[in-house]
Amino acid sequence: MQTELTTLAANQTEQETFFESRYATSPTEVKGMNTDQLRQNFLIENLFVADQFRWVLSFFDRYLTGGIMPIDGTVALTAPDQLKAAYFLERRELGIINVGGQGRVVADGIAYDLDYKEALYIGQGTQSILFSSNDADAPAKFYLNSTPATKNYPTRKVSRADADVVELGTLGTSNHRTINKLIVNSVLPTCQLQMGMTELKTGSVWNTMPAHTHDRRMEVYFYFEVPENQAVCHFMGQPQETRHIWMQNEQAVISPNWSIHSGAGTSNYTFIWGMAGENLDYSDMDFCAITDLK
Repeated sequence: MQTELTTLAANQTEQETFFESRYATSPTEVKGMNTDQLRQNFLIENLFVADQFRWVLSFFDRYLTGGIMPIDGTVALTAPDQLKAAYFLERRELGIINVGGQGRVVADGIAYDLDYKEALYIGQGTQSILFSSNDADAPAKFYLNSTPATKNYPTRKVSRADADVVELGTLGTSNHRTINKLIVNSVLPTCQLQMGMTELKTGSVWNTMPAHTHDRRMEVYFYFEVPENQAVCHFMGQPQETRHIWMQNEQAVISPNWSIHSGAGTSNYTFIWGMAGENLDYSDMDFCAITDLK
């Protein structure tokens, strides 16, 4: 639902921000990394802390991965000092997918109500962005992706009904899944950000298999709906020399453009993929034969 507001929330909470930068790495560097080093460079563990914006900036395409879980009223998105911007979206665009309870985002005075698994795209140049939860006991969890942008495109909510939906894989190969393209150019215009959500069917555990790379885009995966006491093993690296990172529920992982990005869980799960780069062609992939992976 979209509503125009004449006044902003009176109970606005003083926002707190965590910000971390991570340098880009080459395949040669990654070959020499141990488990802790892989996790320090690519794994994003804590995205949802009460009333605190959590941001990790990857120098791969200057991709920002973040989260906000509003509890005590309304929190306002401000530009961290590291962006050197007057406001957060001065030179950026923003994608939001709610993975928690019902919540609201107010963008330049227009309110958008987001239910579970609904998305919102906010265009470059939007100056005021506010986040709130409908119920503090069941708070919204807004998963955030942001990329540099040079043009303003209209802010738009994307419900599950609006998604471009594709079904892939089979139960026989343990990868029967539904791909929901939410913030992609077949649904709405963006500068470079693309986001979607892949849901694995019961009995399936493999995502993005056969694996692929794409030189013109990097990617971030956010795993959620991972059952308690279960985990996902995320695979990365060059096809001929792969690495893995074990991940828990509501964690994200950075995938360089030269790396595969695939995973297998001890149960079925859901993940959000976000991409940025110099093209918006979803099908631009260099596939790797399963038997060629090493």
